[in-house]
Amino acid sequence: MATLRDIQNRIKAVKNTRQITSAMKMVAASKLRKAQSRMMDLRPYAEKMNSVISGLSAGADLEMNPLLAKRPTKAIEVLVITSDRGLCGAFNSNILKSAQALVGDLSKEDSDTVAGGPVEINISTVGKKAVDYYKRRKIGLRQSWTGLSGGIEYTRIQELTNNIIERYTSEAVDRVYVVYNMFKNVVIQKVTVAKLLPVEPPEAPEEEDVKADYIYEPSEQALFDALLPKNVEVQIFRAMLESQASEEAARMTAMENATKSATEMIDALTLKYNKARQASITAELMDIVGGVEALKD
Repeated sequence: MATLRDIQNRIKAVKNTRQITSAMKMVAASKLRKAQSRMMDLRPYAEKMNSVISGLSAGADLEMNPLLAKRPTKAIEVLVITSDRGLCGAFNSNILKSAQALVGDLSKEDSDTVAGGPVEINISTVGKKAVDYYKRRKIGLRQSWTGLSGGIEYTRIQELTNNIIERYTSEAVDRVYVVYNMFKNVVIQKVTVAKLLPVEPPEAPEEEDVKADYIYEPSEQALFDALLPKNVEVQIFRAMLESQASEEAARMTAMENATKSATEMIDALTLKYNKARQASITAELMDIVGGVEALKD
């Protein structure tokens, strides 16, 4: 049975933990406001740019730019975006479970070559948590980037994007997917799988056979050469900002729940302490009364 001192020590330890989780919640809330602001500023631009590029590609010659080329699928790259730090609830585990499910589905596909055969899956990661996850399972990574989730800079995203584009244009991979958490609100973050490459035109109803006729300036080739790599950069940058906002929201929620749990535990321990203290006082009084009665006899 726990002594009064043991219960007091537990109450003190839980109070210290509550103080830490409460402080982490406030820090996460402050970071969330900044991350959410950056994400909301970029989201309309990224969506519109993707829509425009997709629309332009509908009437374009697919041989014009290597990022438009559709090849028989022999190898696929999956970019998994997680955080560098933990204490953010199910944020990372949801991403990694979805990534594993995607890899499993893609692995079942047969390549479109005449000989057929299994598709090679390459996994690249952003964030230390993904590196640790695949390392524990002894799954090799093609490339990993860490230290990005704390402060996302566009120049570092360009380095990542250039690596992905080089892989696609050199025909090392034939499709590229990105898996990340899309920010919905403070409570909800939705795991999203997006196809980055090749660029695909929007799906149109079967009866609509008419393609838009665009006037290109300076030329169609120059326009696609400039915009296609930029669009990949913007979509990855958006995924990173969405992930950062989702991470801070998940951490704020997790720390709030941890603080509430700590408060409930303190209340329960305090009640237990008071009961034990009352029992101790009652026992002492009974000993005194028993001693007095013994002296009377």
